[in-house]
This record gives sequence, C-alpha cells and structure tokens, in this order.
Amino acid sequence: MALFGFGKPSTIVSQEDALPGRQKRLALPAAHFVNGATLESPFPAGTELAMFGMGCFWGAERKFWQTPGVVSTVVGYSGGWTPNPSYEETCTGRTGHNEIVLVAFDPSAISYESLLSVFWENHNPTQGMRQGNDSGTQYRSGVYVFSATQRAAAEASASTYQVVLSAAGFATITTEIVDAAPIEAGYEIAPGVVSSPTLAVFYPAEGYHQQYLAKNPGGYCGIGGIGVSCPVGITS
Repeated sequence: MALFGFGKPSTIVSQEDALPGRQKRLALPAAHFVNGATLESPFPAGTELAMFGMGCFWGAERKFWQTPGVVSTVVGYSGGWTPNPSYEETCTGRTGHNEIVLVAFDPSAISYESLLSVFWENHNPTQGMRQGNDSGTQYRSGVYVFSATQRAAAEASASTYQVVLSAAGFATITTEIVDAAPIEAGYEIAPGVVSSPTLAVFYPAEGYHQQYLAKNPGGYCGIGGIGVSCPVGITS
C-alpha cells in the first residue's frame, strides 16, 4: 500500500500543526515473520541497535533482514512529533515522521560501518524529501544514531561517500543524521523525552507492515541503489 505522495508537503510540519497521536503504542506480531526473532524491546543481550530511513520501509527492511549479522528488524516511524502515529496519519505529512527500519545486530558478526554501507548503497541519498516516485517528508533519507560513536561513523561515511558520489556526477547528500532516543523496554518513552525532528523517538508500525515483502512477495518496493559502491565498512 505505497502512497506516492503527490501534493504532500516537502517541509516537516511544525509541532503546533502536528497531529495529536495516541498514548498507546501499536501492537506487534509475536515474532519476526522471516527468522522468528523477537520484535519487542529489549533485544537479546549482546545485540546493538541502528536505525535508518531510506524511503518506503518495506524494501528497506528487507535489505537489512537479508544482511548476515542482523538479528531482527522492525519498521516504524521516527523523527517527527506525533506519538504512536498510524500509517495513514504519517502519510498525510502531518506527523513529521519518517518511515524507519530499526535494526538489531550482532556487533561480533557485522560492524555498524557495514550497516552504513547497506544503507548508502541501497537508496538515493541525494533526493531530499523523496525517494524515487515516493515523495513527502516520510520518505527522506536519514541515519538515527544511538551514540557518539555511531554519529562519528555516520558523519565520516557520509563525507567519504559524497566524494565518490560527486565523482560519479551525483548531487549533494541530503541525508539527515539525528540523535535517536534510547529504546526502552516495550518501546516505552523515557520520562521527559519528547519526540521531535532533532530527537528521534522510535514508534513501531502496525503489524501488517512488519516484514511486509516476505508476506507479500509481489508487493511494491521503491528501494533501489544508484550503482555507486560505498568505500566504508567492508572489512567485517
């Protein structure tokens, strides 16, 4: 159910104009449809978290669950104002959120830098508030970082990839790199934390969106790379 977004806003809605949302989070399936892993936080001991926006989250999630070393993936909404938004609300552009994939990974099996390579190489990070035919703020490119170490890696990879992209004739990277709020048990929001475009709180999406392309192999996927390899994270 991809919505191509003609006429959607190209700037993030203000807090005053954002939809109110709801207090209760949306329900999740009992397990990951592909590998049986948990979709609930906290994830198994030893795993770390990463979070990316690459356009339509159906295809973005598939790229990561197919990556060795990834333990679980959960799609959702982040980077906006509205608490626990629905898909329909997010599609209006009035929540400020981006379509996101949360990645739980085993750092002994894959590095964060290698996940960044998957991110850069499988979408176009130069298109602003769109990805291919999907337009609107929910389709923007973004890396949402859980630590200073992740931020440093994300910023370094963006600088490195920009050199390669520029040499290949592509425009300037528009990817946002934003601090992510800690993921609490059950996705509870820590006291005093308010979701915003500068602090990305993760809200899980509806159950039918989780691992959508495994359940619907012929479903829409707007994710595609631009054929330019990212020269980072290739040693893990």
